[in-house]
Amino acid sequence: MASYWLVETPPPRPAPVVEDPEVVVVGAGVTGCAAALRLAQAGKRVRLQDARAVAEGASGRNGGFALRGMPAPFDVTAETVGDEAARALMAWTERAIDTIESLAGDSFRRVGSLRIAVDHEERDELRAEYEALVAAGFAAEWVVDFEPPLAGRFTGALRHVPDGVLQPARWVRRLAGLAAAEGVEIREHAAVGSRDDLDGATVVVCTDGYPSGLLGAIEGLIIPTRGQVIATEPVPERLFEVPHYGRHGFDYWHQAEDGRIVAGGFRDVSLDTEFTADEQLTEPVQVALRSFVDGLMGRELRVDYAWAGIFGMVMDFLPVVGPVPGVDDTWVAGGYSGHGNVLGFASGELVAKAVLGEDDPLLAHFEPARLLNA
Repeated sequence: MASYWLVETPPPRPAPVVEDPEVVVVGAGVTGCAAALRLAQAGKRVRLQDARAVAEGASGRNGGFALRGMPAPFDVTAETVGDEAARALMAWTERAIDTIESLAGDSFRRVGSLRIAVDHEERDELRAEYEALVAAGFAAEWVVDFEPPLAGRFTGALRHVPDGVLQPARWVRRLAGLAAAEGVEIREHAAVGSRDDLDGATVVVCTDGYPSGLLGAIEGLIIPTRGQVIATEPVPERLFEVPHYGRHGFDYWHQAEDGRIVAGGFRDVSLDTEFTADEQLTEPVQVALRSFVDGLMGRELRVDYAWAGIFGMVMDFLPVVGPVPGVDDTWVAGGYSGHGNVLGFASGELVAKAVLGEDDPLLAHFEPARLLNA
């Protein structure tokens, strides 16, 4: 089955041609489109290339969540990078959500998100994160009372107030249109085989978990990981306007504008098979997803769409943004560990700034060379 997000017809966009690009951005997902737009706005001649069409990788194959912060909880991130840096990273992603809201039009709804505890251990972890967020001055709410069908299933929840949901393919296609309007040439179905194909241009690799062959010694160290998602028949009751995610992110779901339940996760039912760049659906995960949704709704729902996408996992749960070690004039932005809708956009802008020579203290936390020492 196809991705529910990708069935919409892409809107028309300008088609500029760049004969002698200064920068070639590889990967036309959210990161590549954001980087290309920022570079073109700075006056660079930019070409954006993808082996498929705009948004047809992970940017059109995810669950549609727009979440602030790093993939690890805020208090865990603070233990890794320090309190001040954790606050800076959280604020950076909140600004990115604000920018997405200003650009995305009807492809974004700011509704918050609800991270739910399935047991007392997870409840304690969420409570610790909630207290850390509030102490650091970030908007958060603690929830203990649930309406059906959540009542009795969960022990508590942390509401992240600034978050939202996306129609991610619509959003990224819109972002590509903005980039094209700034003069970016977009070449779809045009894989880049090697740097030799690029006539000496600066290269920015924005393929996240999809292998590119352009990353030298760190190729494969942003670990390809499969995420599987389903979308049901439309449901008339509006039950899950807010993105929900529990079991440390292994379960996630919300309700699309047309009423479909969009649910993903359950990699852990077959974890050894899900570290892969293969987008094939697997029966154990698909059965678990359908069973979860049917149990949540109390009835069997028809599944109209089922799909998989590949994201890049990094073991320290921090993005990888900066120069590729050992490869001249090549940059990378990826490694979002399943949080690519916001982190991917923010990292695309960040890597563009770095290519332009603008220093940012955040880059010190995202240094690609750290993967060689992990």
